[in-house]
Amino acid sequence: MKDAEYNPPRLVLASRSPRRRQLLTEAGFAFTVSPRSVDDGGLLSGLVNPEQWVMALAYLKAVGGSDANLTDTVVLGADTICIGPEGQLIGQPRDAAHAEEILRLFVGVPHSVVTGVALVDPASNRREMFSDGASVTWGQVSDAQIAEYVASGQWRGKAGAYNLRERLEAGWPIEFTGDPTAIMGLPMVQLADRLPAWGIVPGVAA
Repeated sequence: MKDAEYNPPRLVLASRSPRRRQLLTEAGFAFTVSPRSVDDGGLLSGLVNPEQWVMALAYLKAVGGSDANLTDTVVLGADTICIGPEGQLIGQPRDAAHAEEILRLFVGVPHSVVTGVALVDPASNRREMFSDGASVTWGQVSDAQIAEYVASGQWRGKAGAYNLRERLEAGWPIEFTGDPTAIMGLPMVQLADRLPAWGIVPGVAA
């Protein structure tokens, strides 16, 4: 008797971030995007460290993007924050003025970026959470560069008001230590190592 054909689980991304979609695609992972979303804008971190906070938000998004009626799925949630020079948590800017304030804060002053990730199996309630971080140091970005960038609107929806790859391609003087994909919203070095344990490998259709 022939063994039943194995159907690997499907990866579902609980995020509408184009950067996270791009990183998964570049790494060769097939996935679908959950139509469900969670608004975490009104939540407060409380007495937890930045790593715990982003992992909690990632888990909230993964659960919020899950559908218990769908079997053989693994839902991926993620959240990214920057940590300012005084330890303040910095997420997505509220508006253009806030984006400019954040960007000016980073000029010449090192800051950290932390991304939390959650993997959830809605059928079994299995879950895994982890975080990864990096240190970022900006050189002297001019007032004109910041003004032009803010006017472009590219800061929208981005933790810390910027995307590392885009700003490097624009010629901004930025150096970093750590996994650059953790700065961009999805730490692919760790994630690619962990997904096979969930039955998800690159090159398999979603």
